[in-house]
Amino acid sequence: MTGRIPQQRIAETVAAELRERILTGAEGERLPTQDQLVREFGVSYPSVREALRILETEGLVTVRRGSVGGAEVHRPDQTSAAYHLGLVLQGAGVTLGDLAEGLLHLEPLAAAEVARRPDRATAVVPALTANVDASAEVVADGVAFTRVAREFHDLVVAFTPNGTIRFVVRSLVALWSAQERQWAAAVSRRGEYPSPAEARGAVRTHRRLVDDIAAGRADDVHRITRRHLAATQAVLLSRFTGDVVAAARGPRAASR
Repeated sequence: MTGRIPQQRIAETVAAELRERILTGAEGERLPTQDQLVREFGVSYPSVREALRILETEGLVTVRRGSVGGAEVHRPDQTSAAYHLGLVLQGAGVTLGDLAEGLLHLEPLAAAEVARRPDRATAVVPALTANVDASAEVVADGVAFTRVAREFHDLVVAFTPNGTIRFVVRSLVALWSAQERQWAAAVSRRGEYPSPAEARGAVRTHRRLVDDIAAGRADDVHRITRRHLAATQAVLLSRFTGDVVAAARGPRAASR
């Protein structure tokens, strides 16, 4: 037991250095091999393997057995942030109703800021329009429509100028989207997904939001986004408002 402590500390030191390289973009798509890391840091193979295990637990790398190169690098994004946030919310017993209320406050604020971007006509509107057009093509497929329609919400928040707001709200949007996708799959299997007419109504609302963003009508964007969120959330919350938020599987684990 006493011999384990120094090795653990060495592993944490190596992990801290590699973590810094990954987060600053100093590493490419893969880390150096274990042989190279042993030589670079002057430590043992067990220490290197423990350092990689720490980084893998954090979702920053994927270590594959038999890989020719080093561990595959993953820079954090809103998906991984949403997963870890989901674990916190699930552990605290936070309900879907609580998550929905949080989004009802924060997402309209983010959307309104997008409408204030001076470059919105070239940087924002084309991407949002393409998404709305794609959603209009799949109104008869509940699962596909939910996926594309939820991507619209993520896109809007992704264009929020403030980085802190962008990453925090995108994490919440990703977490809610995971709940909606699970709901869509379940009700579609039972033939209970809302009608194509209702889906077309959502498409019209998204188009109006794009028009208001293009025109810079931030107050209208805030108001319509909040009203639209409340209406769409109500469908899911009518059955599951008291359910605890469930963290989706980790994005790295799901790909293995």
